Amino acid sequence: MRNLTLLTDLYQLTMGQGYFSEGKSEQLASFDLFFRPNKLITYSVAAGLEQAAEYLENLHFEDEDISYLRSLGMFREDFLSYLKGMRFTGDVTAVREGEIVFPYEPILTVTAPMIEAQLVETALLTFVNHQTLIASKAAKICSAAGGGVMEFGLRRAQGPDAGIYGARAAIIGGCVGTSNVYAGKLFGVPVSGTMAHSWVMNFPSELEAFRAYAKSFPEGCLLLVDTYDTLKSGIPNVITVFKELRAAGHEPKGIRLDSGDLAYLSKEARKMLDDAGFEKAIICASGDLDENSVRSLKGQGAKIDSWGIGTKLITSADMPALGGVYKLAAVFEKDGTEVPKIKLSDTTEKITNPGLKDVYRLYDGKSGMAVADYITREGETVDTTKPLVIFHPVDVWKKKTLRCFTARNLRTPLIRKGKCVREKLPLLEINRYFRNEYAHFWEEYTRLDMPHIYKVDLSDELHALKKQMVNAYRQGGTGNDETV
Repeated sequence: MRNLTLLTDLYQLTMGQGYFSEGKSEQLASFDLFFRPNKLITYSVAAGLEQAAEYLENLHFEDEDISYLRSLGMFREDFLSYLKGMRFTGDVTAVREGEIVFPYEPILTVTAPMIEAQLVETALLTFVNHQTLIASKAAKICSAAGGGVMEFGLRRAQGPDAGIYGARAAIIGGCVGTSNVYAGKLFGVPVSGTMAHSWVMNFPSELEAFRAYAKSFPEGCLLLVDTYDTLKSGIPNVITVFKELRAAGHEPKGIRLDSGDLAYLSKEARKMLDDAGFEKAIICASGDLDENSVRSLKGQGAKIDSWGIGTKLITSADMPALGGVYKLAAVFEKDGTEVPKIKLSDTTEKITNPGLKDVYRLYDGKSGMAVADYITREGETVDTTKPLVIFHPVDVWKKKTLRCFTARNLRTPLIRKGKCVREKLPLLEINRYFRNEYAHFWEEYTRLDMPHIYKVDLSDELHALKKQMVNAYRQGGTGNDETV
């Protein structure tokens, strides 16, 4: 495993030396990692937590790291000596990977000595922001397609790590396979792929190219048909080769379309394949697709069975950054007393929720469908035997009374005293968890066009604390706030 301890912004280390000098290095602090609202975010799929846990467990400064920091001429020797012996000793509470999450909900909370908690901010955001972004994009594409989506983005990814962990996230979000062989090996997921246009162009004729490929891969043969002319050349040549395969005792898999009018071509190709007796041959489509083009194609009656999605998935082209943040929520006195912290702003959306928190998902007691999420002070109980009034955190006049409901705490321990306490799950099992949870959301919340805004509300106790701290600061300050 690579040592990623220096995968951080310089100011984490300069603040670290400052905390060290001020005697605050061992002060216990809690930070929340969450994301703010965005007009393109209807829901997100949490991912990257396994890599975050591995990073924290492996956190240590090697001799060459210390030498490099010394060469910058910025850090004192006593601080460098402190870093040399530092390990992550704190706790992390987090949602499961594959959990559906919404703005302001802490995906994870780090509670650790101040320097440790501060140092890990950048790397944790890197892991969680990127994979959550790609898993969320994959979920939207897979929902539009109704299944059968393969991740094909490695060559367009913004670097090898983005390609590898983007493929991982895409599987979490619903893709059934990846073209990325390294990711397939690393994460134990299906790999898929056939041929490029160069294969067809490298033979005297398209028919010879198809025959040569079928000879090498008689089982599951899937041929790319749009190198020259899909309907006049590609499909007729495919049918010829498919008949030859069948005569030899092999059943072909299908074709891939990569360009042109995919709706029209797929419908015509389907007719030609069916008329030739290849009703079970699948049609795969690729070529700069996303959830909007997939939905459009399906609306046009395209006869497409599976989808290869590359650039617009692996780069999340319409929203290339999640915008997750990592904010101080509390510090602790030596006796363990919690001192909540709040970040204030003239922009309401940037005011944070103070203190330690729990996040509950509330389900309708009859249908079992999710109706709201409920952020509380840590340790608050949700009494499901009594009616519960929930309200909008800003527009407090918007209220809803739940009378028959169940509640589930979304977060559980991930790390305790520096060690991961959560079982490492196979990637396909994480995907199954996501699909199960997704099924508990009404389509109104997950649809692409004008979705309902899912309710994420605060408990009375948390709302009162937040209001008290905001008012106290604006009336002269209390010292218990982290200002902009």
